[in-house]
Amino acid sequence: MIQDQAKRGDLGGSATTETLQFTPHAQGMLDGVRVIDMSRLVAGNMTTHVLADYGADVIKVERPGKGDDLRSWRVEGIEVFWKVYARNKRSLVLDIRNDEDCAVLLRLIETAHVLVENFLPGTLERMGLGTEVLFARNPKLVVLRISGWGQDSIWSQRPGFGTLVEAMSGWAFMNGHADKPPTLPPLALADMISGLYGATAILAALRAAERGDAPGQVIDLSLFEPIHAMIGAEAAKIRLTGEPTQRSGNQSSHTAPRNVYACADGAYVAMSGSMQSMAERILDTIGRSELKTDPRFIDNAARVAHRDELDTIIAAFISTRSQAENLALFEAAGVTVGPVCSVADLMDHPYVLDRQAIVEVADRELGSIPMPNIIPRFSATPGVFRRPAPMAGEHTEEIRRELGFPVRDQAAEVSK
Repeated sequence: MIQDQAKRGDLGGSATTETLQFTPHAQGMLDGVRVIDMSRLVAGNMTTHVLADYGADVIKVERPGKGDDLRSWRVEGIEVFWKVYARNKRSLVLDIRNDEDCAVLLRLIETAHVLVENFLPGTLERMGLGTEVLFARNPKLVVLRISGWGQDSIWSQRPGFGTLVEAMSGWAFMNGHADKPPTLPPLALADMISGLYGATAILAALRAAERGDAPGQVIDLSLFEPIHAMIGAEAAKIRLTGEPTQRSGNQSSHTAPRNVYACADGAYVAMSGSMQSMAERILDTIGRSELKTDPRFIDNAARVAHRDELDTIIAAFISTRSQAENLALFEAAGVTVGPVCSVADLMDHPYVLDRQAIVEVADRELGSIPMPNIIPRFSATPGVFRRPAPMAGEHTEEIRRELGFPVRDQAAEVSK
């Protein structure tokens, strides 16, 4: 559907393209899969964001009067984070301390395939919704439990926000410049990586249930382990060398040259010479072919050992030309080079517009709003923009009716 809409010019990230309208009755790949999302903030919302984009019926269970905490992440008073991560979802406001609302939730659980929560371990049990209760209601339920440190670890009761995990995982220690403190990411990186792992795990568990291997199960997902796993072979490297990877800014401890270089116009380009042939091509392009036989730069190991000297030479060449001039020169020579872009740069970037990476989506508050497209692209069963991020409790009446409960005054419920 997205590809078809793109051919009609309905998608895009700039004012020159038409605004994508939602198609409420469209069906995605996961049509028929119901997901109850009891999580708050980013990790759980990222998990269900992926599933909703693929067509699952994601029902956000929100607290009366407050809703999901992600709603409070506002820009100029607008719930921009909510608009992106809650698209394609429905909102059900419940106060589970209320007997009837608890009954609604239990009946909803009976109709679901997946439940996602990210409470402190033990909270669901104290709410009377431990896994034994959930499986008694629905033996085929897949329960994703997201926490900072895992459900039964020695740290299970510690606060588990992404910032702490990013610091603890080894990621921050490796990130930044050698003469500066460890650097945390400027976004909820640990949560988003965990969310992607969570969506993948749910799909795998649904496949296992489909095959009859495990009709229902609990997935224990920590924030710590996914971002730590992204570090890859670091533990093996330490075993062999005895030393952790130190901060090196934009350089690499494994290949050289590799850095971000300043251009004459104040913009930057990124360049990598991770293969011998590419490193030699860079030296040819900057007019220093004689350095290919210089003992300091003759192979990758030598270049890594003398990377500061090599970077000084390359940086001096690049600093005399604008970004556009550098890109044209190095691209013509077949060098792996690219611009350093802000998201503002991407809004009307030819590649981004051609790829439809940012789409202009209808918004009832702003008219339209740009946001990332549904990814990846499926040739036969593309993701679908079915509905905008819901207002708190917007679908309470609709869902209660589906479950056979009498409809109440929705306005009164949302304002509690």
